[in-house]
Amino acid sequence: MFELAERLRKLPPYLFAELDEMKAKKESEGVSVIDFGVGDPDLPTPEHVVEAMKKAVEKVENQKYPSYAGKYEFREAVSNFYRRRKGVEVEPDSVIALIGSKEGIAHLPLAFVESGDYVIYTEPGYPVYHSSAIMAGGIPYELSLKEENGFLPDLDSIPDEVARKAKIMFLNYPNNPTTAVAEMDFIKEVVDFCNDNGIILAHDAAYSEIGFDYRPRSFLEYENAFECVIEFGSLSKTYNMTGWRIAYALGNEEAVKGLLKVKTNVDSGVFNAVQDAGVAALNGDDRIIEENNRIYRERRDRLVDGLKELGFEVEKPKATFYVWLRVGMPSMEFAKQLLDRAGVLVTPGVGFGKSGEGYVRFALTRDVAVIEEALRRMEGVDIV
Repeated sequence: MFELAERLRKLPPYLFAELDEMKAKKESEGVSVIDFGVGDPDLPTPEHVVEAMKKAVEKVENQKYPSYAGKYEFREAVSNFYRRRKGVEVEPDSVIALIGSKEGIAHLPLAFVESGDYVIYTEPGYPVYHSSAIMAGGIPYELSLKEENGFLPDLDSIPDEVARKAKIMFLNYPNNPTTAVAEMDFIKEVVDFCNDNGIILAHDAAYSEIGFDYRPRSFLEYENAFECVIEFGSLSKTYNMTGWRIAYALGNEEAVKGLLKVKTNVDSGVFNAVQDAGVAALNGDDRIIEENNRIYRERRDRLVDGLKELGFEVEKPKATFYVWLRVGMPSMEFAKQLLDRAGVLVTPGVGFGKSGEGYVRFALTRDVAVIEEALRRMEGVDIV
């Protein structure tokens, strides 16, 4: 009897919900599914972070309402992290805490987008960029990421009218799902483009610390970036804290304040004890990050080498904990056949956007022994 609002009717089914259904059906048939689908780290949260949380929960002051912007200690820890890891100076007052970066990304268009405004985003990509534009009443404008262009967007392809009417551009590097990276020459190009056109450049830096023989860049490293860039960072992938829901936004003062105004009206602050745990993570030993990367590198090498032995053409990614594999057939059909015939679940690329068709994504969130078992299952499986 109750009809969904038009804005929700415009949204496609959420990709990972469909994958969960596919997996559950196969497991109900008695198959032990090897899941390379959702990018949820299997590595544990560092012990010292867990211990910090245990102590923080007992503090009476942490059991009260948190501030919307976040505890000063957490925002200061983010500031110190950026100075140490990126060489970027940012004041704690220019940082806000988020209940996961998804919250901030979804809310940003509500602060700046009016009906008829464009929101530029790249696809294949995180589905929330598109859905956040719809929810704010904006017009999503997609920029396709092509392999021949290194999975970087062609800014020259954006029509002048779209650039004039655009309020936000969403980018994500290192990129999910393509694993592409952005070097400083591209960062300069896109920051200058957004500055010239009065566009907020919203950079989703969820994989900012996962790199192999490559240091992922903060867009804020470019000298003119603070004129237009708001960057979203997360502790989820960096410190294996996906379930903790702790992230942050920082950068352009007006963009950060606009996001905070939305947050104060429709959301709440992050649980103070979680912020204390976040402080322990951000101020901790960076060798934890390097150890994570060592593990992901080992998994990457084993999976990519194994896929090559099976006849696939695939390059080793420089960053993220994904492998983006061209399969030469409809991606959903490949994923279904691989699940049915080998009990291996991967993410079909088309779920990230039409330019993801013909690719699938493996998440490196299974240990080497499980990866080797998956490769054994795939050997001899004829997928056509």
